[in-house]
Amino acid sequence: MKIATWNVNSIRTRLDHVVNWLTTNPVDVLCLQETKVVDEKFPRQAFTELGYHAAVFGQPSYNGVAILSRSPLSNISTGFASVLGDAATEFDAQKRVIAGCIDEIRIINLYVPNGSSISSDKYAYKLRWLATLHEYLKTLLLQQAGGLLVCGDFNVALEDIDIHDPIGREQMVMATDLERQALTTVLSLGLTDVFRKFTLEDKHFSWWDYRAAAFRRNLGWRIDHIYLTADLYDKAIACTIDIAPRKLEQPSDHTPVIVEL
Repeated sequence: MKIATWNVNSIRTRLDHVVNWLTTNPVDVLCLQETKVVDEKFPRQAFTELGYHAAVFGQPSYNGVAILSRSPLSNISTGFASVLGDAATEFDAQKRVIAGCIDEIRIINLYVPNGSSISSDKYAYKLRWLATLHEYLKTLLLQQAGGLLVCGDFNVALEDIDIHDPIGREQMVMATDLERQALTTVLSLGLTDVFRKFTLEDKHFSWWDYRAAAFRRNLGWRIDHIYLTADLYDKAIACTIDIAPRKLEQPSDHTPVIVEL
C-alpha cells in the first residue's frame, strides 16, 4: 500500500497537477492540505474519474484538508472535537484535521498552523493546537486496534538537518525550541518519522519558498512528515519525497511525500 501527503496550496488552482500526478503515481491514498475550498465545491468528479473516493473538510480561501482513497474510508471524522468533545471546538473553526480508516489503519491528515511570528497570537495558538493534537492522538491510540499513520504539513522542522541553513533557527518560526518540544511531545506517544528510516542525509526537503529562487538553489525545509506507530513502522519498505511537481509551472510550494507499506 502506498500513502502520500501533499500540501497543494489550493486544490482548484493545482487540480491538473494533482490529477496528472495521480495518473502517473496511482497511490492508494493521497492526503491533501490547504485545499482552500468549501466541501460542496471540492472537485470530486475529477478524482472519481480516476477511481478515488474523497473525504473532505474545507473552508474558503484558507486551510482545508482532504483524503483521496481508492477504497472507501470508514470511521471518517473531522476536527478535534469529534474525538475530544466540546473542549476542543475552538480549534475546529479552522479546517485542519480529517481522519479515516482503511485496512485497519487509521490515517490522520493534518495541516498544522504556521505560527506566523514568535511574538504573534498565531504562534501561541500553534503551541496550543499542538498540545491539543497530543490529547487527540492519545485518545485515538486508546480507541484504535490497528496502527496509526499521522501525516501532513506539520510546519515544524524537527531537526537542524531539516533546514537548508539552521543558523539562527531558534528565532525562526517552524524551528523554535518550543515548537520542536511540542511536536516531540506528540511523537512520544509512540510515533516515528518514517522518512528517516530510509534517509539519514541532509538536503532533503519538502517545501521551498517561492522567493529568491529557493527551489532552484535547494534552499528548502522538510516540514511535511509521515509518522507511524511501531507496528506500521516495521512494515514500511520505502519513504520518498517526489520533487517533480515542484518543477512545474505555478506549482505548490510543497511537494509529495510517499510511504510504502
